[in-house]
Amino acid sequence: MQETAMQDTITTMFCLCDDFLKANDYHDDVQCRVSSAEIMTVPLVACTFFGGNFALARCFLVSHGYFKRNLSASRFCRRLHSLPKELWRSLFRVLGEVFIRHNKSQKYVVDSFPVPACDNIRISRCKLFQGEEHRGYIASYIASYIASKRRFFFGLRVHCVVTGQGQPIEFVILPGSSSDVSAFKNFDLDLPAHSLLLGDRAYNDYKEEDLLQGAADIWLQPQRKKNSQRPLSACVCMS
Repeated sequence: MQETAMQDTITTMFCLCDDFLKANDYHDDVQCRVSSAEIMTVPLVACTFFGGNFALARCFLVSHGYFKRNLSASRFCRRLHSLPKELWRSLFRVLGEVFIRHNKSQKYVVDSFPVPACDNIRISRCKLFQGEEHRGYIASYIASYIASKRRFFFGLRVHCVVTGQGQPIEFVILPGSSSDVSAFKNFDLDLPAHSLLLGDRAYNDYKEEDLLQGAADIWLQPQRKKNSQRPLSACVCMS
């Protein structure tokens, strides 16, 4: 049963990428032996089934007959990075719209998670995020902090909005030191009216709550502190 579900998921991913590229009038070079749809399928499969291991996902897809040819690691990376970023953004927007349509409960969750680039001891020697365009990022990365793990880190922080089933709707990538409440203002939040957006205590912002409710009829419901000016009712806290 699990194997059949995996086959269906991989086939759906490839068909989605292939149809999406055709709809956007994206054509491969006549000399390409591996299509761009296959290239796009690999990271999707890797993140879904192999913990983000691209090499393992490529070997699996070729050895199990999903794809006929396997590219070298360097060639695959060049093909992957040659794809326009706008294609990925458009694909994500399409998937987000699909997930919103099928989310009958209209409940969503907003949260963030860190993506460390290296251990703390290697921060001074790390060669990532160098250059003039990352000058403003480096200083803030050093001050990045993971409250749940009580440690600092050097890297990024991904802020995302998902459905109650964990399906991604929208995301923002910012420096690791960015707070949840400040990053929340970078979301478009193109959600249906009467949607309920749940968050932890880091999203307590009364002005933002009033603005969302008045402008878009979206209810932001973060967890309240004990001394909150707007305490939640007992029935809400129990649920």
